[in-house]
Amino acid sequence: MRTLVLLLATAGGVGYFPIAPGTAGSLVAMPLLPLLAGLRQRAPVAGWLAVAALLLTALWAADRADRMFPGHDHSRIVIDEVAGMVVAGVFVPGTWAAAALVFLLFRILDIVKPWPAGLIDRRVRYGLGVVGDDLVAGIYAGAGARLLLGIA
Repeated sequence: MRTLVLLLATAGGVGYFPIAPGTAGSLVAMPLLPLLAGLRQRAPVAGWLAVAALLLTALWAADRADRMFPGHDHSRIVIDEVAGMVVAGVFVPGTWAAAALVFLLFRILDIVKPWPAGLIDRRVRYGLGVVGDDLVAGIYAGAGARLLLGIA
């Protein structure tokens, strides 16, 4: 079970990158955005179930990994960046340009942690605390990207 948790929480080991593992984790999610958008368009129920399954998996893996690594929200846990990017991706079309814009906005917002992301990051423990701030950053990044793309 430990191996599965670490495999998921580190996005297949990407969390072990020595420089900017959160950015690397966000890059892992980029190709998922067009794929999930296409799935939601072709088979809406399956597409939304895939998003939900990914988010639930992220919460589960981050919760378990947060108890394994020292401190809270260890830098090796990057499944939260994947989840945040996926949330942002539901706001925009499934194009590479939209995915790149989401990536840029998400990285900025994940670092800045606008309210309530910073509050969640500081006060909520384990899985929900690890993933929650990234979900907020993802919502903000997706909404911002939608506005910048001129989508009403």
